[in-house]
Amino acid sequence: MVGSNGSASGTAGPSRRRVTAAMASGLVGAAAWTAGMPTASADERRTGTGTGTHHRDPAHHDVLFVSAHPDDEAGNLSTFGLWRERLGLRTGVITITRGEGGGNAVGPEEGAPLGLLREDEERSATALAGIENIFYLDKPDFWYTLSAPLTERIWHERDVLERIVRIVRMARPHTVVTMDPRPFNQHGGHQMSARLAIEAFFQAGQVTAFPDQLTCEGLRPWRTRRLLSQNQSFADLLGPDAPGKHRTDPDTGLPVIGVWSGHTSRRHGVSWAQVERNAARMYRSQGWAAQAPKVPTDPEKLDSDWFSVLAEKGEAVRAPVREQGELLPVYAEFRAWTRRVGLPWLANAAQPDYPAAPSTTVPEVATAPVLNGVEGEGEYPGPELRLRHWEGDEADASDCSATAKMSRHGDDLYVLVTVTDDRQGTPLDKDDAKRHWRTDSVEIALDPRGDGDDTSVTFKTGIFPFTDGDGGPAAERDADNRQGPAAKTAPGMRVASRLGDPYRGYTVETKIPLGELPTAADPERFRANILVYDSDTQDKTGQTRLAWSPFGSAQADPYVWGSARLDGYTPPPDRPADPADPQIPTEAARSEDSPASVEQSRRTGVPLAGGPRRRP
Repeated sequence: MVGSNGSASGTAGPSRRRVTAAMASGLVGAAAWTAGMPTASADERRTGTGTGTHHRDPAHHDVLFVSAHPDDEAGNLSTFGLWRERLGLRTGVITITRGEGGGNAVGPEEGAPLGLLREDEERSATALAGIENIFYLDKPDFWYTLSAPLTERIWHERDVLERIVRIVRMARPHTVVTMDPRPFNQHGGHQMSARLAIEAFFQAGQVTAFPDQLTCEGLRPWRTRRLLSQNQSFADLLGPDAPGKHRTDPDTGLPVIGVWSGHTSRRHGVSWAQVERNAARMYRSQGWAAQAPKVPTDPEKLDSDWFSVLAEKGEAVRAPVREQGELLPVYAEFRAWTRRVGLPWLANAAQPDYPAAPSTTVPEVATAPVLNGVEGEGEYPGPELRLRHWEGDEADASDCSATAKMSRHGDDLYVLVTVTDDRQGTPLDKDDAKRHWRTDSVEIALDPRGDGDDTSVTFKTGIFPFTDGDGGPAAERDADNRQGPAAKTAPGMRVASRLGDPYRGYTVETKIPLGELPTAADPERFRANILVYDSDTQDKTGQTRLAWSPFGSAQADPYVWGSARLDGYTPPPDRPADPADPQIPTEAARSEDSPASVEQSRRTGVPLAGGPRRRP
């Protein structure tokens, strides 16, 4: 199933938002289920800061999980629940945003109202694992990006770091768990939340870090013992024996621990895998209610949660450094960060071996194509581009397949996409024509200069072949230099569609004036990707995705997009070579508007949004 944030659930993208697919109940011996369990030191036990002491200090948590969005913890709830039930470990969650930039499969809410809705979902889901407290930092979530630097600019990195350090010093955990900081195929928010958690892990114990917290707020440095990050490299290993074997991450060289999810919960009477599935289905706005309600019962079909061990006893776990050669800017920036924080092995093999991108030449035509959803004679004389499976369910040609053609007339780019589809997805109202991955749609992504490191300098449009009511097509822009309905953000753009009768698919045809792009189009370096999203349900969830260039996060990684040379084109001389600053939505729900957050702050003493504490 495809997640409603624009990235596929089950991938390392958008979604580290992955919920385990193969889960089962079953019991195994104590040695297996204690593998990877955090332990408190003797000093922690003596001073009342370790396992089982949370009754004395309502702010104390044995484990803190740091993430970007509600539901990022969903794939580890079996672990946190098991730790709580078997060892009495109290887990708290720091969620930097409330996921305002994600999709909504249950209603029209967006922005701050969506964030509060997602907070309710997260609190309900995590309660099944015994999690009582979620600390929201009130930072804005925006569209799906792979860029940690772009996320950093929107979140204001130093402010977030200070808030996380404050919560760590108040909660005094012995274990911090976070997401994977590595950049490939990873939501920029996930990367950034992991980076900030890693820095906070070390800085919370330093008297020189945020000294006002010590002198003005009465806090003390706190040296957390263990630091773990999510690891997806072993997700295919099933059965109760898998976590019992010594494992090393193939890229970083760090040790990896696993926690099997098949142990029976004494409280719930089912496997923790089943509890986790029940919790995952509570994230309804993300379309996760569509997951099968029951997990398998064969223990050998159950997976584990895997974590890389980044630090032990408060010190970084070291590993050999393997330098890569010439790096693209995103990966060079990540390597520089790993060196700055003293963990250079995290950058080992961080840049993947990108396959050769496809290429084509967009021919010029003497007569403009007629926008009617039909390929007229001579309108698209260039090659037919086949779209291939990219993410989600594999589908045969009758279920979902597609081809595309492009041509240019004057200053206008024309694109024709023909889709075979066996079942029509949800027709959205034209007022709800946004976040196109929720139903059947076509996406066209254009990098006019061919040098974008993220999509904030690109043009990306989502086209709905049909809508509710009059049933006509609609278009919007998403996750690019300027977002919103195409009528406002690309007023010269035109769209036509034609549906089969009976329905066997559709054709989308569009005109995109090159003047609508953020910069002048470089005819020799112009890059593009064409994608199809297929939904076979009426619950605003996707099943299959296709792309002309299907690698990694094909919709969000301009490094992947194919070359589309504009034959014979010269841009007007007054077109800018540098894009305008991107328009990025920054509306965020506030903790002060959340009764649950206000009550939690009163109960734990941790200030709303991790803000400054009054000296006791």
